[in-house]
Amino acid sequence: MSSSHSRTLLALAAGLAATTAYHAAAIAQEAQASGEVRRVDAAAGKVTIKHGAIADLQLPAMSLVYRASPDLLRDIKPGDKVTFTAKREGDRYVVTKIRK
Repeated sequence: MSSSHSRTLLALAAGLAATTAYHAAAIAQEAQASGEVRRVDAAAGKVTIKHGAIADLQLPAMSLVYRASPDLLRDIKPGDKVTFTAKREGDRYVVTKIRK
């Protein structure tokens, strides 16, 4: 194998490793925030929260519908001020912890 070919393979392997690490970090990315609950649909596992910017998730200030386990939403109602932990799963945002 030529040295040029070896360098190309090494560069491709390094690029693949960097891309894989980037995607793993994006998938595992979590952030804590606070906001106000606007809507709750516990049966569907959805909660709408109005919050400030969440830099770790690259979200501006907004109202966003999050997915959540129905058990997490049991005592949550519109108007509640909450702190929560959320993460990105593909193209969805999921609340993993929430408290008043």
